[in-house]
Amino acid sequence: MKYVYILESLNSLHFHVGITDDLRARLTKHNAGEVPHTSKYGPWRLKTYIAFSNEKQAIAFEKHLKSAPGRAFAKKRL
Repeated sequence: MKYVYILESLNSLHFHVGITDDLRARLTKHNAGEVPHTSKYGPWRLKTYIAFSNEKQAIAFEKHLKSAPGRAFAKKRL
């Protein structure tokens, strides 16, 4: 399984979109400051996630969520 997730910063208005095989471990890494891109905006909480059995679909959806139309979709629907 691949999980596309959206994290929400507890200290600011920042969001982060990512993909992983293990949600708990990935959230722990984000909150421990082990991910340079998100370390300065933590702590993080899981806002939503979607599970995919097809890796290509998961990657395509993650890319979509990182685009302008995808961010608008996530803000409105997720």
